[in-house]
Amino acid sequence: MESPASSESSALVFRDATDADVDALVVLVESAYRGDASRAGWTTEADILDGQRTDPEGVLEVIKSPDSRLLTVERDGEIVACCQLEHRGDYAYFGMFAVRPSLQGAGLGKVIIAEAERQARETWGVREMHMTVISVREDLIAWYERRGYRRTGRTSPFPYGDERFGVPRRDDLRFELLVKPLV
Repeated sequence: MESPASSESSALVFRDATDADVDALVVLVESAYRGDASRAGWTTEADILDGQRTDPEGVLEVIKSPDSRLLTVERDGEIVACCQLEHRGDYAYFGMFAVRPSLQGAGLGKVIIAEAERQARETWGVREMHMTVISVREDLIAWYERRGYRRTGRTSPFPYGDERFGVPRRDDLRFELLVKPLV
């Protein structure tokens, strides 16, 4: 399912990821969150986590899951962003959101999250979008709050010791659930 959306420059194309996109999507997600390359954008986790954010197996798992979609965003034929949408009953889960660091801060994220919400509502008829954010990421949480998400105060532990999710640089990490009504 492809759907175009206009932006300040050239049009964006939204489509479901395929197996052929896995390597490019891993590079995109890693560049948005980890290592020195991520510091070009504002979503970096480089100060709180080392190691990987995802791997080819994790991306492929999202692509292959019958209740999940990995929405891939292209501009001029290049993948510039992505996000995971997962159908979980009466709500959808939003995750693996990444925008190329050099394009962050220009409004692209707002367009993408709005399209993801629209697609989740229209495809699955869900009434809410849920996501989890590392609770110490106050700037990122504030950005989501400006998009209509609210903090629930419900947290879950960070998977310390599971390097598939990164190597923590601090011992106070946990995920907080954010929720937005889609009706």
